[in-house]
Amino acid sequence: MSNILEGLFYGNLRPDECIHPNNPEYLLLTRKISNAMEAYKERLSADEFDSLEKLVDLLGESTSIYSAASFVHGFRMGALMMVEVYSEGEDFVQRKI
Repeated sequence: MSNILEGLFYGNLRPDECIHPNNPEYLLLTRKISNAMEAYKERLSADEFDSLEKLVDLLGESTSIYSAASFVHGFRMGALMMVEVYSEGEDFVQRKI
């Protein structure tokens, strides 16, 4: 991939696959979720646990949709800031001189 635009065009750029939080709080929460799921697997019947897993999957899908919307919003906001910076850049330089 020679640049970002080509990567986007060819579908090689997937920002969601590059995110690996190393925040200790995130890692702790992930471990707690995993432990809780194991505990539920031991306590619930197979059908009940299957229902729980489906609920967790739905929550994951919801979170993914929200994350994508947040990414798009943040990207747009950043692009708008750049437009503002470049559109007013000449005035700023002229005022300083």
